[in-house]
Amino acid sequence: MVWHMEIQDETLIEKLIDTNPVLKQLVDNHRDFEKLLDEMNRRAYLTTEEDLERKRIQKVKLAGKDKIERILAQHRSSAAPS
Repeated sequence: MVWHMEIQDETLIEKLIDTNPVLKQLVDNHRDFEKLLDEMNRRAYLTTEEDLERKRIQKVKLAGKDKIERILAQHRSSAAPS
């Protein structure tokens, strides 16, 4: 995973991704957005439109990361011993 997270989060994602299609889609999208942003950030110059698109992608990527974090938090709390 590209963003910084704890090892247990990576492990939890790997555990849940095959049974949670929403999580799988969010993680796939996150990876795709990361690749797009890497490509854009390597360019020496972006047009105004490209810069706006880069900012839009960053916002969508962050919103997806927040959703992933919420899914992980739900599973952590449901898996916590009572």
